[in-house]
Amino acid sequence: MNYLAHLHIAEHTHTSLLGNFLGDFVKGNPDEKFNHKIVQGIRLHRFVDSYTDQHPLVKTSKLLFEKEIRRFSPIALDMFWDHCLAKHWHRFHDCSLEVFSQQAQRIVTDECKNSLHALPARFEKTSQLVWQGRWFEHYVDIKNIEFALQRIATRSPRMAPLASIFTTLEVNYQTLTGTFFELYPDVLEATLKAKEKETD
Repeated sequence: MNYLAHLHIAEHTHTSLLGNFLGDFVKGNPDEKFNHKIVQGIRLHRFVDSYTDQHPLVKTSKLLFEKEIRRFSPIALDMFWDHCLAKHWHRFHDCSLEVFSQQAQRIVTDECKNSLHALPARFEKTSQLVWQGRWFEHYVDIKNIEFALQRIATRSPRMAPLASIFTTLEVNYQTLTGTFFELYPDVLEATLKAKEKETD
């Protein structure tokens, strides 16, 4: 799951949107860096990543990618799942994606202001780009996922294979969309159980 899903899951579980958004930007033990609510969100983000990566449906989906690029499939799939969530947003939320994005931006911004610790510079930059570029609303168009993957591919020679990985998503679009509709409700249920277990 990517940024949109993590923020939706944060709202779904009534946990910190900032913490769930921060998950990709904080390494190691977050306990001494942030307050309990943000730490809880970071840990839930990590749970989602681990749970999704080990899910049988995701493991099957990875096999759709050629061996030469399969190790990059988690990045492509995470972005594809966000595309599916954005495109079929009405199935998972009562308000529009635009309204959700605006509300999420306001909540995350407020949480940032109230944080007693400095936030990672890379997060600050990404967060600004997400809100200014209205990424989540643009996720609806699958071509923007292709553009994003190509942009990531330019970051380093190691990431270059991502430039061609979109073809696999395109060829298997219907299959992967069907997988999403099985996978995401399972993830939502698992996150609620994970939160309940933590608070017991």
